[in-house]
Amino acid sequence: MKDKIIIANWKMSLSLDETRKLASEFKQEFDSKKWQNKNGDIVVCPNFISLTEVGKIFKDSCVNLGAQNVFWEEKGSYTSSVSPSMACDAGCRYVLIGHSEVRKYLLENYAMIHKKVKAVLKHDLIPVICIGENWDERKTNKRDFVLVEQLQTSLNSIKLIGDQRVIVAYEPIWAIGSGTAIEPAEAEYAHKIIRLELNNMFGIQTVSNNFRIIYGGSISSDNVASFMELDNIDGSIIGGASLKIEEFSKIAKIILDI
Repeated sequence: MKDKIIIANWKMSLSLDETRKLASEFKQEFDSKKWQNKNGDIVVCPNFISLTEVGKIFKDSCVNLGAQNVFWEEKGSYTSSVSPSMACDAGCRYVLIGHSEVRKYLLENYAMIHKKVKAVLKHDLIPVICIGENWDERKTNKRDFVLVEQLQTSLNSIKLIGDQRVIVAYEPIWAIGSGTAIEPAEAEYAHKIIRLELNNMFGIQTVSNNFRIIYGGSISSDNVASFMELDNIDGSIIGGASLKIEEFSKIAKIILDI
């Protein structure tokens, strides 16, 4: 059985003080004895100004730190950017790449995402590559084509060495923040398409060993079980529901089989 992944994306939702408080609650909750036999990883992605502070809180705990984005260059005149090595310095192990909100508001494209994936892997960080179709693409039955194209553009020519890991997060754009998740069967179908394309690109053995495919989009403690019982879903990325420790803990217990 593959280890599961649950990622809390706190987006731009909390002040520094609020972030410290929630991070301390996460550390207290997930470092308790009941989580010692968890079947997977817990990751938290706070805002950039909080990374160092949260990294200190999570140090030597079972909660992993993730960045919400990085730039693909190591140094230079790239005002407002954060390099992969800076994320490492803050204690990050994971990095979100290509989140739909970055693609929408900052006009990031998959050529940029490809550069970021290469840069992140050079620093032994684990990229969490976000893909997914919008409402128009879904209505016109273009989802499969969109997912394959996004995978090919972001992962073309990428070579994984040893046990390097990559996470692909399927997030149907139209479901994010809507309060309504897609039907589990539809998510399972999309994950099958993703897995088949990854098999074509990297081979079945590499995909089995080095890749995880997770779902994101209005997940709650009420609906998460129906997604996690499916064969091709290895975890979830959680937005709004990750801002309340009680709700996130309920979700994590289901995903990680506690």
